[in-house]
Amino acid sequence: MNDTLRILKARRSCKSYQDRQITDAELDAVLEAGTYAPTGRNQQSPILVAIQDRETIAKLSKMNAAIMGADIDPFYGAPTVVVVLADKSWPTRVYDGSCVMENLMVAAESLGLGSRWIHRAKEEFESEEGRALLRSWGIEGEYEGIGHCLLGYWAGEKPQAPPRKEGYIYKVK
Repeated sequence: MNDTLRILKARRSCKSYQDRQITDAELDAVLEAGTYAPTGRNQQSPILVAIQDRETIAKLSKMNAAIMGADIDPFYGAPTVVVVLADKSWPTRVYDGSCVMENLMVAAESLGLGSRWIHRAKEEFESEEGRALLRSWGIEGEYEGIGHCLLGYWAGEKPQAPPRKEGYIYKVK
């Protein structure tokens, strides 16, 4: 099996992270992979915000949990959160941002990092508090939150992939 297929089959969503930061080289490699995701008409509508500041991550986590109506850490203590946003005016923004998210997670796996996609970024950044955060980060314009990509080193055992369901694939020849 080639490396790409092995990495795709091995990637799992991480729910438990070590309390140490990933390296700058690892973060840069993952972010670069995100910029090579396919986008509609190559417009590159998404932008990525890499956050390693614990206070900012805690604030985002609290906002995310409030949207769920829960009092938990939906970011599982991850030391790095990459927020993927996309230009609201672009019709393929959600698809473009989803491709970026996948590239981020596959790149993380290739480097031995854990990752996880956390939703509710749309609601977070539609709020006044979310828009204020964007402004404080120097982000101008109208962006839709696509997702949060959690990154860090696995704590504990990585689960094996469950069997694939029956009827997943249909072939028309």
